[in-house]
Amino acid sequence: MLFKKGDPGGPGWLYALLPALGGVVLTVGVALAMHTTDQASFCGSCHSMSEAALTHQQSVHAKLACNECHAPYNLVAKIPFKTKEGMRDMYVTATSTIPDLIHPGGETKDVTQANCLRCHSETTSTVVMQSKQYCTDCHRSVPHMPKIPVAKRSAADA
Repeated sequence: MLFKKGDPGGPGWLYALLPALGGVVLTVGVALAMHTTDQASFCGSCHSMSEAALTHQQSVHAKLACNECHAPYNLVAKIPFKTKEGMRDMYVTATSTIPDLIHPGGETKDVTQANCLRCHSETTSTVVMQSKQYCTDCHRSVPHMPKIPVAKRSAADA
């Protein structure tokens, strides 16, 4: 036996180091997964989202990650939102029930609206915002610029 019970140089430090190391690996893994799944390259890798990724590349928001607009900014709200939306996306993909036109639901519209207002607060503070419920009601082609003629697109900007 290398160490005697109670020996200060004994393996007790391993019992503290291993969980700490596991926590670091888990934290880095989750952070990497969150960052990767936020990106247009990830979102656009699914056939159903390729049109959205293409039009996003041509828009004024091309430098932004998809989830800078499409997921809550607050990390505590973002994790369950991304989990729910990701599970829904996987389900419709696995069951081949993806709609021809993908429209955001009410919760996604609310999240997108909050992100528009967060990023553009200086602009929106001088504008009367009561004419429409969502910024995208008037500015729907800003995040996904429809530069491709409708006849050549896989989904119309409806």
